[in-house]
Amino acid sequence: MKQLFKPLPHLSPVRALLVRFLMLPNFLLTRAEGLERLPSTKGPFIFAFNHNNSAEALMVPIFFIYHLGGHTISFVIDWMYGRVPVLGSMMEMIEPVYVYTKRSPLRWIESSRPVRTAENTAQRCCRKIAAGRSIGIFPEGKRNPNPGTLGRARSGIGHIALESGVQVIPVGIDFPLRREKGRIPVLGRTIIRVGTPMDFSSCSDEYRSLSAKGGEETLQRNRLAMDVTHAVMRRLSDLSGKEYHSSSAIAATTLHQPQTGERLCQV
Repeated sequence: MKQLFKPLPHLSPVRALLVRFLMLPNFLLTRAEGLERLPSTKGPFIFAFNHNNSAEALMVPIFFIYHLGGHTISFVIDWMYGRVPVLGSMMEMIEPVYVYTKRSPLRWIESSRPVRTAENTAQRCCRKIAAGRSIGIFPEGKRNPNPGTLGRARSGIGHIALESGVQVIPVGIDFPLRREKGRIPVLGRTIIRVGTPMDFSSCSDEYRSLSAKGGEETLQRNRLAMDVTHAVMRRLSDLSGKEYHSSSAIAATTLHQPQTGERLCQV
């Protein structure tokens, strides 16, 4: 019961009570490793997670809001979560960055899909970071119930990390059932492993100096972003217990696995 009354100084009493209530499934089902690696400062940071099931969309944000004392992480999530009654109201607590590309299978939800914003998802994330807000990303982009292999990663997290220059904190999500029975549960005992922060700021200047208006410089920006993405995914592989098969030969040579506190992307 002592865990339930952890101080939440950055939340109002009403929101703190709601977060404690929503943490109950985590108290029952979640075991954490590496919480001492969570930053003691407000940030901002980029939190990167592997993605396995739907339950993570609520349990993981609440888990980190709670253990960061009430600091909010704006997660990148599909827009339809915000349209589900009750769940949508809970999602608004994390001030999410909605992605509007997927269609909802439910007609009454799909009919309310907003018009896409002029900014893409990476630009909106960078704007959040510039305002001092940490963001949370699932680089696989969708649920991946494969018990042995991480999904194909998207380069968005690389673009955001290089444009913003902030550290990436990798977080692996694993399940005892994955190791024991070879499958991902819909809802079950969960292990959250927090990794050492990854710093890519040493090549942010190079990235920002390249034009995004097309041509060879855009290709180089994309290569740098994909290298960062692969580096993050390899760390998530270590933390989640799933294999990651990178399709980029550059990523295997440009970015190496760092020791604690070492800066990455020194090319």
